[in-house]
Amino acid sequence: MVEGMNSVLFVCIENSSRSQMAEGFARRLGLNASSAGTVPSTHLNSYVVEAMSEKGIDISQNRPRELTPDMVDQAGMVVLTDPSIMKSLSRSLRWKMRKKYVEWFLPDPQGQPIEAIRRIRDEIEMMVTTYAKADVQP
Repeated sequence: MVEGMNSVLFVCIENSSRSQMAEGFARRLGLNASSAGTVPSTHLNSYVVEAMSEKGIDISQNRPRELTPDMVDQAGMVVLTDPSIMKSLSRSLRWKMRKKYVEWFLPDPQGQPIEAIRRIRDEIEMMVTTYAKADVQP
């Protein structure tokens, strides 16, 4: 991700579902976006890849990445896809994010059928679109 105030970093646990979908929608809307996970998976959720493809967004080549302090430093805003994520972060990462993060309450798609993932995807699309229109970046 290019450093700057208009960049957004989406964070979930495995970086295999929610944050990947959010990054895909944000990029389509022209935002400088990236994503990461606190405990990254080895692969993307295949239902998530399929659900995003239905929206015309190809994330099939994306790979889960581990959240690093540099990513947080470079982000203008950090979006946590679940409030429980903050508790799992190191004290230094929490400190770095203290003035530039928001928490979204998104269901975890892990183990969910494609129909549930489509609903989560649509919720994420709505939230990212609202975020982009509101110009929430600091």
